[in-house]
Amino acid sequence: MKKLIGLLVICFVFSLSALAQHEHAGGARPEVGGRANIPHHGPAKGATSHPAEENRRFDDKAGHPNAPHVHNGKEWVGHDTGRDDPHYHLDHPWEHGRFTGGIGRGHVWHLGGGGPSRFWFGGFYFTVAPYDFGYCDGWLWDSDDIVIYDDPDHIGWYLAYNVRLGTYVHVHYLGA
Repeated sequence: MKKLIGLLVICFVFSLSALAQHEHAGGARPEVGGRANIPHHGPAKGATSHPAEENRRFDDKAGHPNAPHVHNGKEWVGHDTGRDDPHYHLDHPWEHGRFTGGIGRGHVWHLGGGGPSRFWFGGFYFTVAPYDFGYCDGWLWDSDDIVIYDDPDHIGWYLAYNVRLGTYVHVHYLGA
């Protein structure tokens, strides 16, 4: 009986070690992506603003993605072009109504299919802003988890945060 209990304890310790290595490769929690880094809220309204630039880079640190992303669930890298950014202008901002599903960290949605031009989850449909298509090329449209946030600076847009990658794109609600 003692041998059986000892074996179970060893298996349990080994399992915890393997899980920790899977979640935190290299022994440290990553700054970008993962469930521990889901932001509590979206970016601050008009925190900083500079003109939009073509071919902008977002890989601000080694190992960070070259896409808009969130550091440690707090700093929204890349959301600083301001309200007048022409890439996110909509003539009819709420033409399909407003998204009535859950917004923010407490509402993780599982993508159900599609692609950047039209994707869905939970019976809700969205499209990625054309300017952001290149920033979601690594998304798994039938299996990634995302969180939706209000965009405080671009009227009619939401921000879809990819939990696995820690990146986000501007999305427009198409209806339910």
